[in-house]
Amino acid sequence: MSSQEEILSDGRFSRVARDPRFWEMPEKERKVKIDKRFRAMFHDKKFKLKYTVDKRGRPVNYTSTEDLRKFYALSESDSDLSGSDSKEQTEKKKKQKKAKPKGEAES
Repeated sequence: MSSQEEILSDGRFSRVARDPRFWEMPEKERKVKIDKRFRAMFHDKKFKLKYTVDKRGRPVNYTSTEDLRKFYALSESDSDLSGSDSKEQTEKKKKQKKAKPKGEAES
């Protein structure tokens, strides 16, 4: 068998090394980013199937949530933004509550 370098140096196959269609997908981009609204699918019982046998009939201890974790990831940017937004909203509410008693005392 030929080594990988010999194959790529061959003129017939040199195009494969330069063509982006044949490049490996980066590890970061393999998983689909899931919004925080759908994070329940990782722990909800509605999305969980327990397999007792594989497609060839061999016994296995396997659940569909493992597949979900393999193909989907929670988006970090959405969770960071939503976390900061919720903190800002709670701070605004606290400020409004503190401001109201002063206004009520004046009336």
